[in-house]
Amino acid sequence: MIEQEESLTPKKRNYWFYVPSLIILGLGAYILLPQIASLENSWTVVKEMTWWALLLAALMEILSWVGNGVVIWAILANKDHKLSIGHGSLIALGTLSLTMVAGGGVGLAAMIGWIRRETHDSHIAVLAGTLPSLLNNGVLFAVSLVGTGYLLIINALSKRQVFEFILALLILGALTGSVLLALNSKMLALKLMLWFNRQWAALRHKPFDPQATINLVDEFFLTFATLGNGGWIRPLIGAVMNIGFDMAAFYFLFLAAGYPIRLGDLVAGYGFPLAMGKLAFFFPGGVGVVEVSMLAVLNRLAVPSAIGVVVIMGYRLFSMWLPTIFGFAAAAFLSGRLFRKAKKQFK
Repeated sequence: MIEQEESLTPKKRNYWFYVPSLIILGLGAYILLPQIASLENSWTVVKEMTWWALLLAALMEILSWVGNGVVIWAILANKDHKLSIGHGSLIALGTLSLTMVAGGGVGLAAMIGWIRRETHDSHIAVLAGTLPSLLNNGVLFAVSLVGTGYLLIINALSKRQVFEFILALLILGALTGSVLLALNSKMLALKLMLWFNRQWAALRHKPFDPQATINLVDEFFLTFATLGNGGWIRPLIGAVMNIGFDMAAFYFLFLAAGYPIRLGDLVAGYGFPLAMGKLAFFFPGGVGVVEVSMLAVLNRLAVPSAIGVVVIMGYRLFSMWLPTIFGFAAAAFLSGRLFRKAKKQFK
């Protein structure tokens, strides 16, 4: 009887696996809904949206995820590992879903595990698991700088907002600079990793093995060296595709709502709010932070509130919630593929 009860426990826990996603969705709605002045006007906008523009927005988001696949494919190709762009996109989708429900650490570990299973190379798996987010965030940071500069030029911000925006950009710049510095200094990266892993081991009451961390850093830098001599160009192109097509989806949603937004307004309404969402790492996907920030910026740019609400909700549906749902299927497929490969090896 005891064995039967223990075997049933994991099945019961599986029902709770999806609860965090529902909580996150509810939190986003709780934060955003009080900002909506007129739901009736927004519903009017929804009913009159142009469907061909909506389809183009969906296509742009698909191409954005293809960009994620290009980044992973390009990194592996530098070491002559073969992985299709489509497979790389599935890995990125599966990582998103696990990150949303279990945190970034779990998503990263799964991503590295999936890539290692395909390549049988732990060195390249660590690099391919960590570099895509660094490249995507770097491109997003550049877009947010341009958008913030535009807002300052047209004087669309209050003094308080200017202070908040500059402070956030300084934090983003410091984080980006720290990462770049660590990548250029093996000793600094080693010290940071040793400190982090020591704290993490203490938190879990586990023994700390410094040699394992030293080996991991050595492996990472050996593989990172393969990006020299132009090896970084193709991964960067993939990151530009990811952000560029994502921004294009944002534009086509405005077009579908009958509001042909100006390029400067588009960049400002897109870049900085998403960068703010990255800073709010305690909210997976920047839920709530991104929506409210976007609405605040668009209001300062005189975008009608009804239009802004519809576009923001549509954008987050296309860029985050639908990919998260599809990502569960991708994660199940990848995990099943991993299990089948492991089963063959033990036969």
